[in-house]
Amino acid sequence: MIYFWAVMIYLAFLVGLGLYKSRSVKNQTDFMVAGRKVPTILLVGTLLSTWIGSGSIIAGAGLAYDRGISELWSSAGAWTAIVVVYFLAGRVRRIAQFTLPDLLETRYNKWARILGTITIIIAYTTIVGYQFKGGGMVLELIAGIPMKYGILLTAIFIIAYTSMAGMISIVTLDIFNGTMILLGILTAVPILLHGVGGFHHLVTTLPPDHFKLFGHENPVWAMGVFFPVFFLLLGESSMYQKFFSAKNEKAARTAVVGWISGTMVIESMICLLAMIASSYFVHLKDHETVILYTARHGTEAGLPLFAGIMLLGAAVAIIISTGNSFLLTPSTNVTRDIYQRFINPKASGKSLVWFQRAWIVILGVTAYLLLTQFTTVLEMAYTAYTMIGAGLTPAILAAFLWKRVTAAGGIASILGGMLGTLVAKFGFGIGWDYIIFPAIALSLVLLIGVSLLTPPSPEEKWKPFMEKS
Repeated sequence: MIYFWAVMIYLAFLVGLGLYKSRSVKNQTDFMVAGRKVPTILLVGTLLSTWIGSGSIIAGAGLAYDRGISELWSSAGAWTAIVVVYFLAGRVRRIAQFTLPDLLETRYNKWARILGTITIIIAYTTIVGYQFKGGGMVLELIAGIPMKYGILLTAIFIIAYTSMAGMISIVTLDIFNGTMILLGILTAVPILLHGVGGFHHLVTTLPPDHFKLFGHENPVWAMGVFFPVFFLLLGESSMYQKFFSAKNEKAARTAVVGWISGTMVIESMICLLAMIASSYFVHLKDHETVILYTARHGTEAGLPLFAGIMLLGAAVAIIISTGNSFLLTPSTNVTRDIYQRFINPKASGKSLVWFQRAWIVILGVTAYLLLTQFTTVLEMAYTAYTMIGAGLTPAILAAFLWKRVTAAGGIASILGGMLGTLVAKFGFGIGWDYIIFPAIALSLVLLIGVSLLTPPSPEEKWKPFMEKS
């Protein structure tokens, strides 16, 4: 029960912090973008904690358990995208909007805002759903709570916490979550590696394919797991919302440097940790629970109790922080990009905050119900990744990098990427590791083709996006 109480104490600390920060919420700007006062160190923490989610410690770790280092093709998609983000972060902050659909309307038109909002809502509620499942896995392992009840309890906690203080509480708790993630993962890896017998044990125990660049797959498969993550991160709406929260352009760009460093270290260590665990826990039934199982039963392999608790704390921090951010973002989109923009433009700041809190609950319940449509976290993750990557990223990058893109081209690209993902997954049943190819191809063809067939956008549309920081 010590694992259970350790998690409860950590969650109680987060609740107390959220209640305290909720007193700081005075208006819409505070709730959505933390008053645009977030310094570099907090921005690094929240970017890192948001990105490293259940997709990493459950889906990614499960893939590493099965295939070894070839799993890092997925992680490398994020690393490469963050390098691109470095050159855009300052420009994004200078435009100083509230949401990604704000940017889409500024560069294209209101229909781009509406389609972008729909895409984000679908994808992000899916991502929130598997954070709930991750929490259910934790509670089942540490307390024997049946998965279905653990998922429900996790959903209630994340929904309630997110509705407390919005972005202000999220960026504050994420500095603690980011620290917990780093300490938990970096402590567990060397201790567990020593406990199982070092690298010699891994080489002699694991299949040779686990140490090959493409594993037992091929370069096409590698690109199939690389590009969904690459395009997802470039179109990741909560990332843009956090850049809008930065205190200035310099803070936004500097934070990206810390973000990529932390992401490369943590995701590499998660992969190595899963491989170490797979060499010892060879008969694990559900491979996606490998990190959680190791935290709970790692004492069998030489992992001290304190290290297991820290690793479990890191897993909880990952799940909670990602669930919060990915629930806040679509609720912000509903509030800002639909209600305030088209239904009630004169709504007061206070009423908008309460409206958004109601939608946090609605979207949280929707995310919970979406769990029934997928069999694994990996499948949920890559479907959501592709939805954002194909539906939003081409139009976003074109906004900043291509003067010739037109409103019609941007809209066609968003619609094509969104529908292409849904048709590929649910219409043709294409596997999670290949749906990116038809979806992104359709999005790019429509973006370029329609833009070249329609009149160029006026200078006032593209100029703010082209000016260098």
